[in-house]
Amino acid sequence: MSAGGGKKAILAALSANAGIAVAKFVGAAITGSASMLAEAVHSVADTSNQGLLLFGQRRAEQEADELHPFGYGRNRYFYSFIVALVLFTLGSVYAIYEGIHKIQHPEELSSPIVAIVILLIAIGLETFSFVTAMRESRPLKGGASWWRFIRNSRSPELPVVLLEDTGALVGLLLAFLGVGLTMLTDNAVWDGIGTLCIGALLGVIAIILIIEMQSLLIGEGATPEEDRAIRESLVDGERIDRVIHLKTQYLGPEEILVAAKVAITPGLDIATIAAAIDAAEARVRRAVPAARIIYVEPDLYRTQPVS
Repeated sequence: MSAGGGKKAILAALSANAGIAVAKFVGAAITGSASMLAEAVHSVADTSNQGLLLFGQRRAEQEADELHPFGYGRNRYFYSFIVALVLFTLGSVYAIYEGIHKIQHPEELSSPIVAIVILLIAIGLETFSFVTAMRESRPLKGGASWWRFIRNSRSPELPVVLLEDTGALVGLLLAFLGVGLTMLTDNAVWDGIGTLCIGALLGVIAIILIIEMQSLLIGEGATPEEDRAIRESLVDGERIDRVIHLKTQYLGPEEILVAAKVAITPGLDIATIAAAIDAAEARVRRAVPAARIIYVEPDLYRTQPVS
């Protein structure tokens, strides 16, 4: 995923969530709805998250230097991890606390129809953001399922926005049900239950994001498809016989470090070996453009390879 592609989805989500947050706070002030207030805090967290994602993209564009010779690409993973923490603390924990409080001390809603109207508008805006994220993600997803795309993507922004928007839409429906059932039954406990459900939902999404971003921060290797393409490209069948071992790691969403030991045909001179390695690196870069940093060590194949 290019930074520009992800940026379009982030900006759409940022615009939608900023407007929704203001509307929800107004609605919460008018109605006294805990579900509406929890959703307002959720939207503030989402708006902050999109700002963090944009900031992470900007920081990742810094040139490599002596302190960080492999560049700053992992800033995008770091700030996506912070997004997950913000979603959990500001969104989930607050909503759970507010839900429990409202269940224990239910308060009658005033002008609940205002909350219903605002929630319907918010659903429309969130749907726009969600559709934009899906459209940006579809070329990268290919034939994989959406869940597999979220689990396997090495680019953090689109999975984050997709999960946030999914949580926002489901959360809005829960808030709608909470307010609606409160109106129908004249029992404000339903508003608290809706708020508690929103908190649980945000907690699940935050935990998924934390696990995924933590894995990317530690360092994930190339996907199985990329690994296979790299191995096939290294071997030419003439000067390079086989790959003895291969290690890869994503330094950022669009940059893979490749370290390989390859078996060279016996008897070749140094110039021929150097040319073979240069050609192998060129083939790898053509097959997997993200493989930008490549180290290839020539060796003779042994039954028990020595690292």
